[in-house]
Amino acid sequence: MTLLETRNLSKTYAGARGTVVQAVSDVSLTLGAGEVLGVVGESGCGKSTLGRTILRLTEPSGGQVLFKGQDITALKPRAMKPLRRDMQIIFQDPFGALNPRHKVSHILAEPLIVQRVGDGATRSARVAELLDLVGLPPEAAGLYPHEFSGGQRQRIAIARALALDPALIVADEAVSSLDVSIQSQIINLIASLRRRLGLAILFISHDLSVIRHVSDRIAVMYLGRIVEMGPTEAIMSAPQHPYTRALLSAIPRAGGARGQRIVLQGEVPDPAHPPAGCAFHSRCAQATEVCRKARPPLAVHAGAPQEVACHLYP
Repeated sequence: MTLLETRNLSKTYAGARGTVVQAVSDVSLTLGAGEVLGVVGESGCGKSTLGRTILRLTEPSGGQVLFKGQDITALKPRAMKPLRRDMQIIFQDPFGALNPRHKVSHILAEPLIVQRVGDGATRSARVAELLDLVGLPPEAAGLYPHEFSGGQRQRIAIARALALDPALIVADEAVSSLDVSIQSQIINLIASLRRRLGLAILFISHDLSVIRHVSDRIAVMYLGRIVEMGPTEAIMSAPQHPYTRALLSAIPRAGGARGQRIVLQGEVPDPAHPPAGCAFHSRCAQATEVCRKARPPLAVHAGAPQEVACHLYP
């Protein structure tokens, strides 16, 4: 069942001197119930803006967001409130996301209070259940966020996101601020909770090596657009877009083995003044004249498992 669908979703911001910055441009994707879609790309490509716009933490400039078949794009805040129970987010910085003045017991109970779920006893029991779910001891309820390590704080943030039994979680760079040794623990926790609770997750990261371990499908973003999307196995084993190939070539290999590193030339174009044609052509060693003039659509080609926006494909 399709849980989430975006249709030509866009988000623009007003830039300097009357310019318009296109953070997200014509993004169309689907996410099934219980599925994990990894969204990957360089910093500034629009990944986080996409996640926030889907949840309407940032208002879309165009397009549609359908959740459980309902168009939520233009719903008023009062109509959105009941849907918030089913749509939650895990932020990148667990310390900034947790109120330092509140104990963990209040932080985890707050979603229940806002949505008027249960009474005091029920909420206390739910807090204890959530702490156990994310691998924290019961006494953690009486402590403040600053008394925990970064990994423990992220566990608290995950527990808060799960408080209302959501169907969808947007994990926005949920492990990027953590030490490498802790990242694997949180990734394993998220994967375990996904299987146990049947969660659908939009997992946002700049690191393909992280994305590959948790995702069923991958969407690769560049300058606000999806340039390649498909099953994780297909993307990782046979990437088709030159940008995806460059990202994969940067992943360290086990045992120190070295592959052919693709070094992209130049900088990411200014989103306020995007280039004509394919946005990647200014950094692509294979670009042709058509790449400079016409934007390629995201499309499936004969028998391929993934969609690719590239004039060179197949």
